Amino acid sequence: MGLIGGMARTAVVAGTATAVSNRVSRRQSEKWADQDQYAAYQAQQGAPQQAPPPQQYQQPPPPPQYQEPPQYQQAPPPPPPAPVVVVQAADAAPGTNDKLAQLQQLGDLKAQGILTEAEFEVQKQKILQS
Repeated sequence: MGLIGGMARTAVVAGTATAVSNRVSRRQSEKWADQDQYAAYQAQQGAPQQAPPPQQYQQPPPPPQYQEPPQYQQAPPPPPPAPVVVVQAADAAPGTNDKLAQLQQLGDLKAQGILTEAEFEVQKQKILQS
């Protein structure tokens, strides 16, 4: 993750912490204000002062987890290129068995996808002309 991504994640965490802290402070001050109002109401009514019934505290839902947008995720590396084997007709012996072996090897390379059709034809002609 880059510098900007790290800064964005820090900003999200800090913003979430600030929002939660502010909400807790606001709820606490509302609770104290309710207690003060209840005590003032009871004082007006002449009733003995009692603490108001406790309020049920509900936990806020957890903040959403930050996920990096898909356009910033790293793509898998491309596969390494296949090795290209060039069959040299000059290295081969002039015998028929050698030519057959070279043509067989050339056909195997084409079947594996290492040689294209055009490369195969060029190499085949070199072997046959030698």
